[in-house]
Amino acid sequence: MGWFGSLGGAVAAVLLFAVGMAVSIRPLIKKLFRKAVILIETDPFPANIWEMVTLTRHISPQTLIENSMRAQGGVMVKRPLGSPKQMPDFRKLTFLPCQLDRLPTPENQNIETRTVIGPCAKKPLELEIPLLIAGMAFGLGVSEQLKVALAKGSAMAGTATNGGEGPFLPEERKYADKLILQYSRAQWAKDPEILKQADMIEIHVGQGASAGTPSQIPAIHLKGRAMELMGLKPDDTAEIFSRMPGIHRKQDWKKLIDRLRQWTGGVPIGMKMIPGRVEQDLEIAVDAGVDFITLDGAQAATKGTPPILQDDFGLPTVMGLARAVDYLEKKEKKDQISLIVSGGLSTPGDFLKALAMGADAVAIGSAVLFAASHGQGSQKTLPWEPPTQLVLYQGDQKEELNVEKGAKCVACYLQSSVAEMKLATIALGKSRLQDVDRKDLAAPDPVSAAIARVPLI
Repeated sequence: MGWFGSLGGAVAAVLLFAVGMAVSIRPLIKKLFRKAVILIETDPFPANIWEMVTLTRHISPQTLIENSMRAQGGVMVKRPLGSPKQMPDFRKLTFLPCQLDRLPTPENQNIETRTVIGPCAKKPLELEIPLLIAGMAFGLGVSEQLKVALAKGSAMAGTATNGGEGPFLPEERKYADKLILQYSRAQWAKDPEILKQADMIEIHVGQGASAGTPSQIPAIHLKGRAMELMGLKPDDTAEIFSRMPGIHRKQDWKKLIDRLRQWTGGVPIGMKMIPGRVEQDLEIAVDAGVDFITLDGAQAATKGTPPILQDDFGLPTVMGLARAVDYLEKKEKKDQISLIVSGGLSTPGDFLKALAMGADAVAIGSAVLFAASHGQGSQKTLPWEPPTQLVLYQGDQKEELNVEKGAKCVACYLQSSVAEMKLATIALGKSRLQDVDRKDLAAPDPVSAAIARVPLI
């Protein structure tokens, strides 16, 4: 009783102290508040703190911070995770559920989720689900631990993971069931013996958050496994060129694709690009003989690129997809050339709407990245570091990522998303995810309806 009595006395003392402080400080707070209000209401604007409110309405806090960074260092700002700019997206679209005019699908009907990328290729890429993991570069972006977690998680979910622009990571190939390798604008990972290990080759022409721009990374920032796999010395610079080396004319793309097809024995060969001059770019890609196109819209994320590339270049994903589908249908190539979309899609609703508009698969980046660190980032990094320190190659806490837990969370995220998509497909009276189409969509405003080529509600 003595111990409990002491504890109770201590708690009572703390409460009394808090009450006393509140009572004594309250008049001071009230006085300071009144004084602040009077200053705001009477000071002329040049000396009025309210000018900051006016300023943040004229120039956003994001821009103010980035301009401060420019003023401080005089060097190019590199913003992570893509543009904060609001752009047209799939969320403005809505599905039209079946009830009487067309009945929902019976509850005992199996909903087919499989998709095929590159149906005309000698060795098409067959996936159990139409969601795959977008390219994330080992070394240039993320850690080996994350790449292994993504590879294992994709295998559990019955889909593919993408190696990204970084060097070939043998462990990723070991644990991935289906591996997409990127043929990038850099010099590494071009050996035919490496490319032969791919289930699909994605020629990296450009991407949403960086378009087709060059990049230089001092090898000292890649020290360790990445520098070794890139074949760099400590005083070298890892360079990604603005143009694909060896490509000087439109006809050269076909030569490259034919060569890759020969090396890899017939796996699908395609191109990744940011939607810009959509029809003109697709014409060249189609003439070159691609098996698929990956459209990485303007909302796409990245480890870090200048805000001008993220905010002011490229078309939103939904707009690029609509134009690409129209072009391929007009050329009667839609059933021969697959479409993968990425950039700003993060919910099952986004994914199914993209399929309805004509995509064959969705590549997920940021959402699956955070899924991989679920339950770890908040516990191991916050509040002193952001969760990204757990997954980046240069992250201070990358060694603390539990790979097995990350892999399971990736698989669960993908499986949960597909489960929602299957239920939505039942509500639309369909039995296959790939049967959901534009007739199942509508838009509440003329702009969204025009962009997506769907009826206006």
